[in-house]
Amino acid sequence: MTSIGGAEMVDWNLAVATATRLVRPGPEVGRDEARAIVAELREHARSAEEHVRGYTRMFGEDADGAAAPHDTPVLVVDRPGWVRANVAGFRAVLTPLLEKMQERRSALPGGAVLGAVGGKVTGVELGMLLSFLATRVLGQYETFAPPSFDLPAGTSAGRLLLVAPNIVHVERELDVDPHDFRLWVCLHEETHRTQFTAVPWLRDHLESEIHAFLAETDVDPSTLLERLHEAGQSMTGGRASGEDGEGSAAESRSLVEVVQTPAQREILGRLTAVMSLLEGHADYVMDGVGPEVVPSVGEIREKFQQRRAKGAGRLDQALRRLLGLDAKLRQYRDGERFVRHVVDRVGMAGFNRVWTSPNTLPTKVEIAKPADWIARVHGDAGN
Repeated sequence: MTSIGGAEMVDWNLAVATATRLVRPGPEVGRDEARAIVAELREHARSAEEHVRGYTRMFGEDADGAAAPHDTPVLVVDRPGWVRANVAGFRAVLTPLLEKMQERRSALPGGAVLGAVGGKVTGVELGMLLSFLATRVLGQYETFAPPSFDLPAGTSAGRLLLVAPNIVHVERELDVDPHDFRLWVCLHEETHRTQFTAVPWLRDHLESEIHAFLAETDVDPSTLLERLHEAGQSMTGGRASGEDGEGSAAESRSLVEVVQTPAQREILGRLTAVMSLLEGHADYVMDGVGPEVVPSVGEIREKFQQRRAKGAGRLDQALRRLLGLDAKLRQYRDGERFVRHVVDRVGMAGFNRVWTSPNTLPTKVEIAKPADWIARVHGDAGN
C-alpha cells in the first residue's frame, strides 16, 4: 500500500494493539478444559465435513468413489487471534479503496501531516470496533485470507476459524448441551467451507464484485473517518444515534451505505443476494443435518433464534446498525427461506443448480421471490 510521509490511511498494527487491549476476556475456563474444547472443536470440524457433504451433495466423487477431503486449514482461535486474522484480511481486501482515498488526501494542503495523524486515529477507531466484533463471532470461513504459514501463497482456498471463547460463552448463556452446540456451530461454518471448495468460481466471482464496488467508491476520507469515529464514540460511552433526540438507530447509515454511488448500489444488490444465499444455505444445512447428529438441535435453534431476535441494549443496536450487522441478520432469515422454498419445490439436486455459474445465482428480488428463480432456472420443470 502506498503511503504519504511514511503513514498509511490505517495504522494496522495500532488497530490490532487497540483491539487486543480492549477486547473483553472470554469465559473462565481451566487449562485442561480449554485443551479439551479445542480438541473437540477440531474433531467436530472433521466430522461436520462428512455430514455436510452427504446432505448437500455438492461434491462429486473421485476415482475411488469417495469425495476428496478439504485441504483448507481449520484454526481454533481466541478473541485476539480472531482480531489478528481479520485485520490481515481487511488489509488485503481494502487496499484498493484506501489507496484511492490516500491519493485524494495527498492533494490536500498538509496531506502528509493528515496522513500521520489520520492513520493513528483510524487505527484506534478500527481497533475499538474489532474489539466489539471479536466477542460476537462464533466461527468464520476466511474466503480472502492472505498467505500465511498455514496458507501458502498461491492457495486459492481460505481457512476456517472457530472462536472457542465465544462458542463457550453462548452455549453457557443459552444453557444448552455444549457438545451438541459445538457440533451445530461447526455444521454452519463447514457449510461455508464446502460452498467455496465445491464451487471453484465462487471466490473469484465475489472478489471481482468486491473490487468493482471499491473501484466505484467516491467518498471524502473525512466522511469515512467520521463514521468510524461515530462508532468509536459509541464504544467509549459517547452519544449513539437515538440517545439524544437528534436521530435514531433506524435513521443512521452504515459504513457500507455511506460510500455508495448508483453503480455501487447495483453491485451491492448482487452481493447482498449472494450473501443471503450463502448464509441461508448454511442455516438450512445445519438444521437439516442436525436431527441425525445433534439430538438437541430443536432446543438449540429455538433458544438461538430468541437470542438473535432479542438483541441487546440501545448501544449495541446502534453499533450493529452502523456496522451493517442488522443486514446480516436479515440475510440469515431471507436466505434460509429461499433455500427451503426451492428445495421443497425442486429437491436438493434442483437447488444445487444455483452453483452452476454466476448467471444462476439468485438476484436480490429472487431471494424474496424464490418462485421467480425457479421459473428462470428450471422453467416448466419447476412446476
